[in-house]
Amino acid sequence: MIEEYKSKKKIRNIRKQRQGIVISDKMSKTIVVSEMKKMKHKYYGKSITKNKKYMVHDEKNISKNGDKVSIMEMRPISKRKCWRLVTILKKSNI
Repeated sequence: MIEEYKSKKKIRNIRKQRQGIVISDKMSKTIVVSEMKKMKHKYYGKSITKNKKYMVHDEKNISKNGDKVSIMEMRPISKRKCWRLVTILKKSNI
């Protein structure tokens, strides 16, 4: 009976994780993280840089501008905020 329950138990989905640099920490409990990707252009082959900004929940306000951080996807907290801070990988020298 217990084995049947374990097999039917819903397994939590794997959450997306990203790494980026904090570009704004002016809001309360929220930071803006920029993720930079280097990729080749499909046709020309030239390497280009793409930026993507994420609004991230920072419960304790511990990260500052320039920090390299790891973030993880979670349920939506507000209209644009559905990521949370996992760890600070490298502190900035500012």
